[in-house]
Amino acid sequence: MSAALNSDFIRQVPKTDLHLHLDGSLRLETLIELAREQKVELPSATPAGLRELVFKDRYADLPDYLRGFAYTCAVLRTAEALERAAFELAEDNLAEGVRYIEVRFAPQLHCDRDLSAKDVISAVARGLDRAKARHNAAPAVRGGEDLPFEFGIIVCALRSFNARMSPYYRRLLDVLRTAPRKEAFAVASLEMARAAVDLRDREGLPIVGFDLAGEEAGYPAADHRAAYQYAHSHFLKKTVHAGEAYGPESIFQAITECHANRIGHGTFLFAREMVRDPEIPDPERYVHRLAEYIASERITLEVCLTSNLQTAPEIPRAEDHPLRRMIENEMSVSICTDNRLVSHTTVTRELELVVRHLAPTPHQFRNLILAGFKGSFYPGVYRDKRAYVRRVIERYERLEREYGLAGKAEP
Repeated sequence: MSAALNSDFIRQVPKTDLHLHLDGSLRLETLIELAREQKVELPSATPAGLRELVFKDRYADLPDYLRGFAYTCAVLRTAEALERAAFELAEDNLAEGVRYIEVRFAPQLHCDRDLSAKDVISAVARGLDRAKARHNAAPAVRGGEDLPFEFGIIVCALRSFNARMSPYYRRLLDVLRTAPRKEAFAVASLEMARAAVDLRDREGLPIVGFDLAGEEAGYPAADHRAAYQYAHSHFLKKTVHAGEAYGPESIFQAITECHANRIGHGTFLFAREMVRDPEIPDPERYVHRLAEYIASERITLEVCLTSNLQTAPEIPRAEDHPLRRMIENEMSVSICTDNRLVSHTTVTRELELVVRHLAPTPHQFRNLILAGFKGSFYPGVYRDKRAYVRRVIERYERLEREYGLAGKAEP
């Protein structure tokens, strides 16, 4: 690791996490405690056992990685559990210097007969608000020495689901039992988009974006076009999991069919060998133009290094991750955790991996940090966002001077 860009500096700088799944980021001890209270059976009742059996260092593929969500979602079906998980997640981020997060989850996964989508989102918002109030009341924040904590909520639709995943999906599939399965997926997405807009506008909930998560192969984003058009027409920002386990065409579809403002992962953006459409005569040119469009439009890529290393056998080492090429192409890239529990990581650890294995210059590292703040779906008005980013930059520049980095960044 660079002597200047050391672990202490990384811990001190203000950070963001724009790609952060609530149900993938519980404290392991909390998962065990909630499972015991709610009589949810786990493969092991100890942290070590769960690390060995479920939340591993390496996974066979994305479906294997997603297996642990069956347990985390099962314990997040009460308002109290959701509020606690959100509060603890915010506290964990604050402890490592993260000052802005966007927490995403699929409310329909947590709905039950006594818990509506509004109840789910309200509970998460209460937990995040509680952590925010505690931090922002601190003397260091009130005196301007530390940055205030801010957050937004991103609601997720799922590319696919089955009846076992939640009571909501079971009821929906029963109602639409004679319809093609992809029609049910589209109906659920549109219903979630409508609910997100309504809860933002009528209830004032801090919903800042709409997302589509789940397996890409066989479940194209275009099937959810109506939901994204509704979000787009109602000024709700949009991100899409794309290019995580599929090629550049998935990213292209997210941008052209779903009006994506950001891309979740984008791992295989440059993989011209994964272009499958025979109508694309020159995959290399196609990939080049797609990358240039993303760079020039400042469509932020939410890169989750550890998560990708755990689920993509094509990327055996951090040095092989396309993040290096993204940085060299001066793209807007924000470093994220994806799932703090499932990937056993933190924002600080992700940034340390970047510095250790990809050796960004001080200027490039600064851009990675600021991209998270600039590319955020900040819940306030644009003028407030600009003021907040300016405070971040001032704080970052003070730390650069303190750690001897001032003047080392390229213009």
